[in-house]
Amino acid sequence: MTPWKQVLLVGVLGLVGAMAGLGAAALAFGPSVLLGSDAGQWVVRHVFGQGPTLPDGRAVIGPGEAVPALPVSRLDGAAHSLAVQGRPMLINYWASWCPPCIEEMPLLDAFATAQNPDGVQVIGIALDDPDAAADFLARHPVGFPVFLEESGPGDSSALLGNVRGVLPYSVLIGADGRLQKRKMGAFREGDLDSWAAD
Repeated sequence: MTPWKQVLLVGVLGLVGAMAGLGAAALAFGPSVLLGSDAGQWVVRHVFGQGPTLPDGRAVIGPGEAVPALPVSRLDGAAHSLAVQGRPMLINYWASWCPPCIEEMPLLDAFATAQNPDGVQVIGIALDDPDAAADFLARHPVGFPVFLEESGPGDSSALLGNVRGVLPYSVLIGADGRLQKRKMGAFREGDLDSWAAD
């Protein structure tokens, strides 16, 4: 075997081994192994694909692109148009039936409370039954605004890159109204501040 074929073979075997290791880790420890890092999220998006296109023909908004006002509902059912108001905005999509969503809720609440008036505004959007979301928030109140949206292939989380419907799902929108970051999966203790600051 020629030297370049040996190098190629070693590279391919290394890649296959790495993929097998990630797969085994994901099976043993759950998908957070992939979802917990930017590299893992890149793998999920690019290896497993972006998923279906949005049903109304809209293109998924990517990093650096402007985010339009998002049609959501208040907890009382009134329609609301959610738009950036001159400061960065972290939108967290969650549901009352989602254990990782519930686990990260206190972290989001503490982060929101620690922000100064020009800091990151935290917004929750429950992709949930309105009564279930309201019951959850009555038992576990948070200090940041929470809105409702019907979950589905055309919801605003899909528009912002969550075409697989993974929860929790978070995005960071800059004060200029452009999408900066996306995160599939829950935040862990200590990583929310650095994620929002980068």
